[in-house]
Amino acid sequence: MPKKSPAAVDEAHSDGHAHHAAPGYAESKQAQLTRLRRIEGQVRGLQRLIESDTYCIDVLTQVSAAGKALDSFALALLDEHLSHCVSQAIAAGGSEADEKLAEASAAIKRLVKN
Repeated sequence: MPKKSPAAVDEAHSDGHAHHAAPGYAESKQAQLTRLRRIEGQVRGLQRLIESDTYCIDVLTQVSAAGKALDSFALALLDEHLSHCVSQAIAAGGSEADEKLAEASAAIKRLVKN
């Protein structure tokens, strides 16, 4: 029995949606993990600032930087999702295209609300 390519294999996830096995960020996975580790370091740095009784405004400046880094990560991930997952669904057409567009629109709304 021939193996299916990762892009052809759909998996059912706990949210009830079918997703391709290879996510949009698959090609940049290591870069994305590096970004997340850097953000994690920023958050740990915030803990150290509080432990060392750092001036409130200095802590808030670092909170803002960590928030912007997380926002930047989210936008990059959204861009990869649109250029990979959504564009593939649109090319395929049908209800999957409508579902992917609605899903992306909802994700954008969540990002904008933050």
